Amino acid sequence: MIVVAGPREARRLRRKLSAPVGLVPTMGALHEGHLSLVQRARSENASALASIFVNPAQFGPGEDFAKYPRELEADLAKLEREGIALVFTPEPSGLYPPSFDTWIVPGRLAERLEGAVRPGHFRGVATVVLKLFTILEPDRAYFGQKDAQQAVILRRMAADLDLDLEIVVCPIVREADGLAMSSRNVYLSPEERRAAPVLHRSLQAASAAWEAGERRGDYLRAAALAVLAAEPLAAVDYVSAADPETLAEVETAEGPVLLSMAVRFGATRLLDNLVLPEGTAL
Repeated sequence: MIVVAGPREARRLRRKLSAPVGLVPTMGALHEGHLSLVQRARSENASALASIFVNPAQFGPGEDFAKYPRELEADLAKLEREGIALVFTPEPSGLYPPSFDTWIVPGRLAERLEGAVRPGHFRGVATVVLKLFTILEPDRAYFGQKDAQQAVILRRMAADLDLDLEIVVCPIVREADGLAMSSRNVYLSPEERRAAPVLHRSLQAASAAWEAGERRGDYLRAAALAVLAAEPLAAVDYVSAADPETLAEVETAEGPVLLSMAVRFGATRLLDNLVLPEGTAL
C-alpha cells in the first residue's frame, strides 16, 4: 500500500493503477461503516484507493474541527488489511494554499436540512470532493447513505459538471442496538450512548406507519418525532420526510420518501435516515 500526501504525486501514482479505480473519500477515524465502503470498492474495481482528510472548509464556526478524531496510523493499518492500493493523506495547505479562491457552490439541494443548519457546509464538501476527483480520477466513488443529503448533492454535482464517474451510495452500517456507525459516536457519554439508538427506533416507527399505508409527510414526521420526544436526552434539530431527489418535503408521497433527522445528545450531533419503503436504495 502506498501512502502519499502531495496532490501531484498522488495523481502520478494513481495513473499507474489498473482500471477501473474505486475511491473511498474519508475524514479518517475509520469504523466498520467506512470499511464496508472499502470492501465494496475492492469488489467492484480492479484497484481501490482511499483518501483521509479532515476538511476544514466544511466545518463552521464553533463546530468540532479541532477535536475531530484523528487516528492516522490505525486508519492506515485498517486500509492495508483491506487491500487498498493507495491512500491520499493531504495536508490542508496542500489542498487550500494561501492563493486558493475557487469554490463549488451547490444550489437548492444544499439550502435545505443540513444546509439550513450549517451554512457553507456543502460548499466545503463539494469543493474538496471535486478536488479529490480531479486529483485521483476515480471511475467510481463510494459514499455512505448516513450522509444522505451529501450523497444527493454529489450526484447532482457529478451530473451537472459532466464528471465521468459513478457515485455509489452504500447502505448504513449499524451497531447491534441500531445506532448508525459514526466517527462522532466516540463523543457520546455512556448515558448519551444508551439513549442514542432512539434515532433508529424513531425511523422504525415511521416505517411501520408507512407499512400500514400512511403516505402523508406530516404523519410520517410525527410518528418519528413522537418516539424522539420520549427520550429526554434527545434534542431534535429537524425531522424530514422528503423527495429523495429534490429533498423537498412531501405532502402526500407518490414515490419513495427519504426520512432523515439530526438530533443532539449533549454536544454531539448525530444524523440518521431511512428511505421508505425500507429496502429502497438512495
